[in-house]
Amino acid sequence: MHFSFPIPILLTALALSLTAQANNQTFTRLSKNDTAFLVVDHQLGLFSLVRDFAPDQYRNNILAHAALPKVFNIPVVLTTSAETGPNGPLPREIVEMHQGAPLIKRSGEVNAWDNADYRAAVKATGKRQIVLAGITTDVCTAFLALSLRAEGYEVFANSDASGTFDQRLADEANDRMRAAGVTTMGMFAIVADLMRDWRDTPGTPEILPFFDKYLTAYAFLARAHGAAVTNGTLLPSEATS
Repeated sequence: MHFSFPIPILLTALALSLTAQANNQTFTRLSKNDTAFLVVDHQLGLFSLVRDFAPDQYRNNILAHAALPKVFNIPVVLTTSAETGPNGPLPREIVEMHQGAPLIKRSGEVNAWDNADYRAAVKATGKRQIVLAGITTDVCTAFLALSLRAEGYEVFANSDASGTFDQRLADEANDRMRAAGVTTMGMFAIVADLMRDWRDTPGTPEILPFFDKYLTAYAFLARAHGAAVTNGTLLPSEATS
């Protein structure tokens, strides 16, 4: 039996289907009480592969990713891939930040989830929301993110701290992850969603020092306002808004 439908009808049906899928997407919020952070292969040797960020910017971003969970008292699991070879170890700053946290040194597994010790360490956090970042975006971040989604985790990939060879590969990897239900977010959005309210704890007293160290644009905004308040130089419209 053969059915023939005019192309305009088929296109309309496809558009309606895509619209329905988009409308089914919900806003999944990060909960600081149900989140774990994963630092995935942010290794000194692999760092040289990252070309979609300037080196200074990317160094800042991976250190920020490692430092953020300390602000919210969120558990962290660290991992490296074949660190005795050219991949190298994690930066000492990250290791020193998280002394006592699990550090799984994988001998050969490319996908961290293929390592039994790593799976056990992630599961031991007891958290169902995972924020991760790694080098490279299309392998270390994407493979693990997709594996976690298959296990039923809610997964958030920090796009500021995941780097790869070029922008095309980053875009393809992010598209692939999003298609599987991974949420891609930058550091500022991750902070805002975990905090939710500047009056909460952690809130303004804890977050502004973090931004002052890792998010220069917001740091100088806050500094400028602070200077205006201290010097009594607020504009009239600022004082009354």
